[in-house]
Amino acid sequence: MNRTLAVAATVLAALAATGIAVARGTDDTKNVRAVTATFTATTSSRVQTRSCTTADNKTVTVTDGTYTGTAGGDADLTGAATLHAHAVINTTDNVGVVTGTLKIAVAGRDTEAAIDSVYNGGSVAGLAVGRAHSPSARLVANLSAGFSPTGGFTNGKLGAVDSGGAAVEVAGGSCRTVKPVREESTARGTVSANTGASITVAGLTCAVPAALQSKVAKFPTSSRAEIHCKLLSGTNTLTQIGK
Repeated sequence: MNRTLAVAATVLAALAATGIAVARGTDDTKNVRAVTATFTATTSSRVQTRSCTTADNKTVTVTDGTYTGTAGGDADLTGAATLHAHAVINTTDNVGVVTGTLKIAVAGRDTEAAIDSVYNGGSVAGLAVGRAHSPSARLVANLSAGFSPTGGFTNGKLGAVDSGGAAVEVAGGSCRTVKPVREESTARGTVSANTGASITVAGLTCAVPAALQSKVAKFPTSSRAEIHCKLLSGTNTLTQIGK
């Protein structure tokens, strides 16, 4: 309930308008080379979502899910792609963060990386840092894609970032599903008003549903009654009446 997200800047400092991915070898000959790839992962599974409302009346949605698809480009970045994503999104302002892992199935040894990105208006931009397929190669890549918790990742890029992005702030706390408030009221005393469509007893006025109108008619003004009412769709509505 205390989780907040706020836009802090309009450009993610770690990203440039265009970028590259770099694989650095650690063997004796030390090699640094640029690599790029595109990816799509729209088949979702094990998606779990919960929502809460912050103190400043913003709706925050937290989603954990797995998304699968394919990646294609340089040899170390080509194969079946699996992304495990944890998304924390302020759906009121349409900003948030998406973190998780990326795995590309490459024969012999998978390429794996941790992803850390900013969500802004349906897109993510950030970094993927991990280990490439090549022996002892470290991968550091700019990452961008379209993203939704239900639709997964579209038009993904490793090593080239679309324009856009933002910086966001995520405060501590937990996010639990908001339960609807149930409001009930009871009054006992003199009937001060009875129009058939509504009745007032001891200062409490309730709308009368059609199913109870014949029963309410038996309680004229100045008679005594006990009423029970419930808030339904924003209207205090009679649920029971008796002497």
